[in-house]
Amino acid sequence: MTDGSSSSPAHVNLDEIGQVAVTVTDLARSRSFYQNVLGMHFLFEAGSMAFFQCGKIRFAIGASDKPISPSGSIVYFRVADIHSTHELLAAKGVDFIQQPHLVAKMADHDLWIAFLRDPDGNPVGLMSQAPHAAASTV
Repeated sequence: MTDGSSSSPAHVNLDEIGQVAVTVTDLARSRSFYQNVLGMHFLFEAGSMAFFQCGKIRFAIGASDKPISPSGSIVYFRVADIHSTHELLAAKGVDFIQQPHLVAKMADHDLWIAFLRDPDGNPVGLMSQAPHAAASTV
C-alpha cells in the first residue's frame, strides 16, 4: 500500500550502526563490569537498561528475567594495544576465552583479536590493528 508520496527512498541502505544491545541477567553487576572493569563511559539508565557511549556508537545492556540463550553474536571493541589491554583486564580478574592472537596479516597492519566473557557469559571481542613496524616487536 502506498500513499502516492514520491519522497520514499528507492532502496534501503543500512550503513551506520547507532546502538548495539546485549541482554544480561543482573543489571547492576553487568553495569559495574562494563563501566568499572572494561572502562566504558556510562551515559544513563532507563528502566531495566543501562547505556554507554563507545565512540560514535551507543552500547546498551538490558536486564531480562528470561533465560539467556547464546545468540552467536559478538561485539568487538577496538583497542590500541591488545597485549597491554589483555594484561590490564587479566589483572582485574577477567577470564579470557582466547588470549590475544594474530588472525590476519594485512598490507599495512596485522589484525589481532582476543575474547573474554561478561558476567552473563556473553562473548566480548577485543581487536587491534598493529602497524607492521610495531607488530615486529611483539
